Amino acid sequence: MTVRLTLLCTAAPVERDVRFGDARLDERALRQVQAAARSLPAATASLLYSAPSQRCAQTFEVLGWDVVTVEPALRDVDTGNWLGRTLAEVAAEDGAGLGTWMSDPDAAPHGGESVAQVCHRIATWMDGLPDDAGRVLAVVEPAVVRAAVVSALGAPQQSFWRIDVPPLTVVQLTGRGGRWNLRMGAVSFVGGDGSG
Repeated sequence: MTVRLTLLCTAAPVERDVRFGDARLDERALRQVQAAARSLPAATASLLYSAPSQRCAQTFEVLGWDVVTVEPALRDVDTGNWLGRTLAEVAAEDGAGLGTWMSDPDAAPHGGESVAQVCHRIATWMDGLPDDAGRVLAVVEPAVVRAAVVSALGAPQQSFWRIDVPPLTVVQLTGRGGRWNLRMGAVSFVGGDGSG
């Protein structure tokens, strides 16, 4: 049986500086989830998962999903001693370390996880899904989506940072026997005529 895995990237806080680590969603982000709810996948999957972050929990709560398993393997990348700091702060204080982390998949100058470790963790979780899982839906962080795509395609881990994952992005993967495929969906336009 083919596993159909849908990853929904969590909403993100809009009205504050982006920092490494978890943050509660602000009112604007919550309204974005509500507005996007009609176009997001329905929670009809056999298995519903969430990363263990506040923003993932808020995202699935706004979507009205009731029974969700919080899965520790789907957690965001561990940024070690950069946790709670903005990208600008880290760049000013440890620019060389930041550059190394973003160019060398095996580097973890912050004392947390390397990109290679995140990719391995997510690939292990994906490959560990039961063969008869059917449809699986998970609300996750952008790093998890990146790692899943890199792993599914067998892409070089250096490509991790080259995958843009906006809030509320939906990525579909199909897999069987440890082999995954990226499934592209059609875009539906509001006007139906391509005028958006």
